Order: sequence, then structure tokens, then C-alpha cells
Amino acid sequence: MPEPSPRIRVAMGPWALRLLAVAALLLAGCSSSRDAHTLTFWTIGREGEAVVKLLPEFEREHPDIKVKVQQMPLSAAHQKLLTAFAGDSTPDLTQLGNTWLPEFAALNALEPLQSRVDRSAVIKPDDYFASIWSINRIDGVFYGVPWYVDTRLLFYRRDLLKAAGFDQPPRTWAQWRSMLAALSHPGQGTYGILLPTNEYEQLMSLALQQPETMLRDGGRYGNFRSAGFKRALTFYVDTFRLRQAPAITNVEAGNPWEEFGRGVYAFYFSGPWNIGEFRQRLPADREGLWATAPLPGPDGPGVGAAGGSSLVVFRRSVHKDEAWALIEYLSRPDVQQRFYDLLGNMPARRSAWDGGSLRDDPKVQAFREQLEHLKPSPAVPEWERIANEMQLVAAQAVAGELTVDEAAAEMDRRADRILEKRRWILDHSHIAQASP
Repeated sequence: MPEPSPRIRVAMGPWALRLLAVAALLLAGCSSSRDAHTLTFWTIGREGEAVVKLLPEFEREHPDIKVKVQQMPLSAAHQKLLTAFAGDSTPDLTQLGNTWLPEFAALNALEPLQSRVDRSAVIKPDDYFASIWSINRIDGVFYGVPWYVDTRLLFYRRDLLKAAGFDQPPRTWAQWRSMLAALSHPGQGTYGILLPTNEYEQLMSLALQQPETMLRDGGRYGNFRSAGFKRALTFYVDTFRLRQAPAITNVEAGNPWEEFGRGVYAFYFSGPWNIGEFRQRLPADREGLWATAPLPGPDGPGVGAAGGSSLVVFRRSVHKDEAWALIEYLSRPDVQQRFYDLLGNMPARRSAWDGGSLRDDPKVQAFREQLEHLKPSPAVPEWERIANEMQLVAAQAVAGELTVDEAAAEMDRRADRILEKRRWILDHSHIAQASP
């Protein structure tokens, strides 16, 4: 604001000058507030609650950046993000589930980040679990920085295994089958494992153990009739056929934590969030009765499904530099440790596991081991639809309505139908590239 001339100063008098000075300071404050960059950051589920607790330090370190967090319920997040893209109203950055990355990359909605990674003093690619890092590279372009990771493995009742004569959790499918047989007494209402028939993650995890992929020809067709997938499906269906798991959905299962605590199930196939759930729901004196273990494979230690969320920047953001600053902050190992303490979401960086509660918790160590041996699900936008259809057909096989061969053929048929548009686009992409 320009200084008043001497004539005006005399006319106004000392009190008016003081008033003018106060007004100038207020205007300067308003101008500073308007100059601050406000980032919009969309989160999914409870992650937003934890992020809000981490932001004060970031905003102290970056006083010119303010962050507006919007929480989306998981059930509505996917549609809300698509609607925002269609309406040109995307946020600056968001967390994005790893299975959603290919879809938003195909829409050209995301900002490529490789050049920023190359210049970053914070983001160290070699410090990330390799499979989780690679998920963020779609068709050679790097779009997201892994934020947290999850995978599914075995929760098991150590005492029940020991009573049945087993000192260690299974390392192969043959060992696992023997344990399931010894621990299953359906006449008494107890089973080796709970595998809800409306959850595809368990069957998918078994299928990822195989050398063949679940889709073939660059994601153009289903590959469920491959020998490897049928081996996985046979193991899955046999677990129900042999009455080593009840053929029920997760709704019918009721309270799985209490049932696990009562010994109804000796194994529970789930993710890291259930460490906290079991500790909260089971008496403290039962802490030593249960443990976690990496997945067994067909012939040795198995691989897990690579899950979790990454942080991405939208192409339409006008605050890309500020969004990147927030990604770097949330990626710091010390911040990832605090994020884990707040929510239980496991860090994507190895160095974040070297301190704090992650290092000393025996229930967590199996996840640390499993995270070194992961495989991603097929990197096509249609994968979640295909996986849901895969599980619907698998449930028919569990019910005895289809054989394994019939189920595999039906899965291929449904996958091929879903992938029809993808095939057309890929087959005609050379025409689009050749157009002026």
C-alpha cells in the first residue's frame, strides 16, 4: 500500500495515521493468506483421519502451503474420482489403490513423476519393496509413489497346531493340507480355515503362486484355463470339498475374530489391519496363542498379492510442486512410522521398518518377510471386474455346480467379454498413432 504524502499526514493527524497503519497491516495479512497455496488432498477411509494428525508439522515446514483434506468412503471413492475427472474437478493429489492405477493412467488423468523422483533427495526407489514400486510403472511411465502396503498371509493358532503335532506353520501346500486335515472337525463345528466365498483375494493369492499369469497376450484374454490356475483353483475347491473350510460368505461368518479366538478356525487368511483387530477383540492373555506366517507355496515359500495405496498427482493440478512436497513429506521414513502407529498401515519403505514399534513386534515380522515376495495383480483397468467374476464362478465350483475345468472355461469366457473393448483399443492403437 503506498505511503500517504506529507500533506495528507498532517491533515489526517496522528490517530488517523495509526489507524491507517493498522489497516495496512491487516491488508498485508489478507494478502499473505491469499498468496498461500491451498492443496486439495483426497483420501479414502480412515487414512484421512491419520493424515490430518500428520499435517501440522508439514505446514510448519511449508508455511506457504495449506492442505485441505477430504475423506471419501471406500464404497464411493472410485466413482467419485471418476466423476471428478469427467467434470474437470480433480483434486491436486489423492491416494489411489494399486488396482486402480492402470485405469486412471489409461484415462491420462495422472501426472508422470519420474523426473521428480530423479531429482528428489527424499524418495529413494531402492528403499521401496520392489514389487510395490513396479506397480506404479504403467507402460513404462511412472505415476505414483507407494504410500503404504498390504498383503494377505496366515494368522494361525499356534497352540492348536502344536496340539495337533505341528511345531511350525506350513511352508508348502502339502504341509498346509496335512494341517488343515488334522485341524478340521466339522462334526464338532471346527475347521482348518475360514475362506469367505465372496472374497476374491484368497483365490487370487493362490493363483499368483503359479508361473502362468491370470491374463494372457498383454491382458487381452483370460488365462484361467492354464495348468497353473487350475492347480490353484483345485486346491481352493478341495479345501471346501474336504470340509476343511465352511462354504459361507463373510456376512454368514459373523465375528471371525471371536470365532478364531474360540478355536472354530485354526487359520485365518487376511491382512495387516487384523493385527490390531485381534489384539483389541481377544483377551490379552491369548496374545501368545496366535501368530502370523508368510503364505506357503505349492512347493516352497509362497508369494503374496501386492496391495496398498500410492500417492498420485493429477495432471490438471495447478499446484504440482506443492503436491510433490507433500508426497515427499509423507514418504519420509519417520513420518511413515508415525502413520503406522496411528492407523496400522504398513510402510512401503524398508528403512521405515528399522525403528519404532514395527521393529519390535513379532506379529509384524511375517508381513515384513512376505513383502519381499509379492506379485502384482494384472495391470489392466478391468481387473477388479474380472476378479469379482472369477470369484462368482469359483463359488459355483465350491457349491458343486461346476467342475474345475468348467469353472476355468467360464472364467475365461467372462474375462474375454470384459476385455473386448481393451482388445479393440489395443488392436487399433497403431491407427490412432499414425493419424496427424
